[in-house]
Parts: sequence; structure tokens; C-alpha cells
Amino acid sequence: MSVDQLSATLTKEQAYALVDAVMERDDLALTASAHEIEETGEWVFEATCDSPPNIDAFNELASQVLGGAVDFSVEEIDMEINWVAKSLEGLAPVIAGGFYVYGSHETGPIPEGLTPMKIDAAQAFGTGHHETTTGCLEAIEMLLAKTTPKAVIDIGTGTGVLAIAVAKRLGGKILATDIDPIAVTTTIENAEENGVGENIDSIEATGLDHPEIAAWAPYDLIVANILAGPLTELAPGMGGIAQSGGTAILSGILNTQADGVIAAYELAGFRLVDHLKRKDWTTLVLEKR
Repeated sequence: MSVDQLSATLTKEQAYALVDAVMERDDLALTASAHEIEETGEWVFEATCDSPPNIDAFNELASQVLGGAVDFSVEEIDMEINWVAKSLEGLAPVIAGGFYVYGSHETGPIPEGLTPMKIDAAQAFGTGHHETTTGCLEAIEMLLAKTTPKAVIDIGTGTGVLAIAVAKRLGGKILATDIDPIAVTTTIENAEENGVGENIDSIEATGLDHPEIAAWAPYDLIVANILAGPLTELAPGMGGIAQSGGTAILSGILNTQADGVIAAYELAGFRLVDHLKRKDWTTLVLEKR
């Protein structure tokens, strides 16, 4: 399969807005992301697409979302190289809450008093470096200091980092789901690597549509680090699978999108408990009434 990377230099707000718009469709890209170039301070939108990408469709979407044309460039990707891992392999360890997230390239000692998790860069989201992941880990840390959830689900698990964090603290069984089969495989591998393989059941599921999700319900802890749009769509279903008094930790939400997500979950029977802001990103902690 031939794959191309389409990119454009934009403002930060434009790049994130275009990522959200692309990810709400299933016909344009395999993945989309936004990142800052540290050397220049510029922001770049990137999309990985089947070759050749539909430039006209991207231009039409950019016009709708950003109000003007965008100068996209296209580069062929060598599929023999895991570009995700290559770009992330030099990342330093992350301390978030009481967790220490590091890659196998890290040879330094693990700090005392922290829960270590070895998560290598992979073709799935969640190495601990993004503000959405650190926000979730901090929220998990605060929650587990007060309560001990018995039924836990991680929706959109990515690399499994959040499910692994809960498993290393609580033990027990945790259901980790993702729409991407690569993420499911990655989660299983990372769970085994971190000694919690028996604690995590990882399955491929679209949203909440899977009989195993229903079978495990109700949940007293729901974790979902995805995007604001899908989170809003899932709100009624989240209300249906959450136990009364249970907690939902939600992220993948820009600060500007938080009010809309909060409103959707209040309609689904939740109340806002905490609102963590890390740079441009929000993590919400909600309780099912």
C-alpha cells in the first residue's frame, strides 16, 4: 500500500481545527495531527493518507473550516520505516501525577515513589507526552487517592497507557477498547511489558457498540481520551453505562470546546467535579448523579 503525508503550515488554532474536521470524516485520511516546530515556533497540520490524497477535498474542507485556501504539500512515506516511532524515540520520560512514563531507550534510574510505565512510541496514540494524557494521569492519581473503582473501562485506549496506569495501582480487571486494531494489539503488548497483561482485556470496538462493553457495565470509572466530537456523541451512552456515583475522566478536548462537552454530559446525568487545563487542552472529571 502506498501512503502519502499531506502537510501545511498554519496557526495553532487553524491546525487543531483542521485536525478535528478531518478526523470527523472517514474518507480523507488515515490519521491527522498538529504539532509545533520548536526551532521556529510554527505549527504544522499533518495528515497521513492513502496515495494519492484527495487534494481537492482537503482544499474544500479547509475553505469551510478556515475560511480560505491552504497551501498543502505532499510527500511519499516509506512504509518500511515506522515514522511514529522514529519521531518519538528520543522523547524524555514524563512524570504526571504519581506516574513515570518512559521509553525503552531510557537508561536512567526510575525515581523512587513513582509508578513506572514503559510505553514505547508506536502506531497508536499515547506516550504520556501530550497534555491530554498527562491531564488524565493526574486526574486518575487524584481519584485513586479518594476511592477504589471496581469496574473500569478505557475507551479509545491507544497505547493502553491509561488502562495500564489504573491496573498498576488497582489490580483487578480493566476493559480497554479502541476502534483501531493496531491500538488493541499495542495495548496488549504494552500491558504484558508492564506486568499487567492478565488485568487488561483489550477489544476492538466502535464507540460503545460491543456486547462485552454492555456485559461489564455499569462502570464506576470511565476513562476516554479521544476528541470532543466523539465524546459529545457518546454522552448519552456514557450515561447509560455509568454507575450512579461513578466517575468519568474525559480528555482530547480543547479548552474552547470544554463547555460544549460539559453541557452534553450534564444532559446525560453527570455533574462537573473538576476541570484541569494543561496549555490548550482540557481534562474533565465528572460524576454520574
